[in-house]
Amino acid sequence: MTGVLPRQRIEDLTRTGVIACDAPLAEGQIQPASLDLRLGQTAYRVRASFLAGQGRSVAERLDEFEMHRIDLTPGAVLEKGCVYLVPLQEGLALPAGLHAVANAKSSTGRLDLLTRTITDGGTEFDRIATGYEGPLYAEICPRSFSVLVRPGMRLNQLRLREGEARLSDEALRALHDESPLVDSEPRIDGGLGFSVDLAPRTGTLVGYRAKPHTGVIDLDRIGQYDPAEFWEEVHATDRQIILDPGAFYILVSREAVTIPPAYAAEMAPYLAMVGEFRVHYAGFFDPGFGHEAAGGQGARGVLEVRCHEAPFVLEHGQIVGRLVYERMAEAPDQLYGQEIASNYQGQGLKLSKHFRDPVPKAR
Repeated sequence: MTGVLPRQRIEDLTRTGVIACDAPLAEGQIQPASLDLRLGQTAYRVRASFLAGQGRSVAERLDEFEMHRIDLTPGAVLEKGCVYLVPLQEGLALPAGLHAVANAKSSTGRLDLLTRTITDGGTEFDRIATGYEGPLYAEICPRSFSVLVRPGMRLNQLRLREGEARLSDEALRALHDESPLVDSEPRIDGGLGFSVDLAPRTGTLVGYRAKPHTGVIDLDRIGQYDPAEFWEEVHATDRQIILDPGAFYILVSREAVTIPPAYAAEMAPYLAMVGEFRVHYAGFFDPGFGHEAAGGQGARGVLEVRCHEAPFVLEHGQIVGRLVYERMAEAPDQLYGQEIASNYQGQGLKLSKHFRDPVPKAR
């Protein structure tokens, strides 16, 4: 059967050696349709981001680019604007027909912590071809905040697929007719289109912008940080905002979406021609996200937005991305938001789990 492998199949792969682990699996490491990847003991500060390239190993390339190495065991700060490479505690021995794709976890993306997976012989980030056997590495570049990390922390995740899992637009329309995927008329073109909400029902708060000079965020501290020390509020009174080049924003989609239990989804950027910005650095949506079977009533997608070369006017309802839906090889035995700690089920505009709930400023 083709499709995205569910939690129970991933667990089987850890027992048969397809997924190799340096240490026993941690509680909650296997999600409904993905495996969280854990940082190893050492971080390598490198001069630049790189791919191993065909026929070459990451270890070989480290000889070219390594500046110094850092022991993560006592905890270490990865500094804003620097690039690091960290061997992961998981490796792969993929059989024929099974391939993998990696992505940053939601909290990682909401901290503007660019995290990508690379492999020996790799020519693409986050894509692992069938038959790959070898180690996995995380390339980490903190963009807005310096962060404190330790071995075992989980910044990115792996999804495994058998064959072609992606739904065509025709199949996506049929699925929406059967089980509504969005709380409005669906805009389907290469996936389910979603737009930005810059006209909230109450007030004028539409998002947050990362402050340029802040303290360090310890990734083990959950719900501990004052948002006002790291973020500026973004308000819209005319259904639009202007994105500043180089700035990082947390916004929210206008649509509330659901992922039925037999499907998974990945958020993909929209066509570059719509504007000089990138949306969403962390894109996996698990089965059950926003779905009533897992205690949800639709959930809006948080948008991680970075503007590039020129200021850009973003307007309410502008399409900024799309959700690509995929079939599960079989339904997972546990859904997002059901019997597991799911930080973002039923979410609206929400910062990463490290921050206390913000108190909007009076205007």
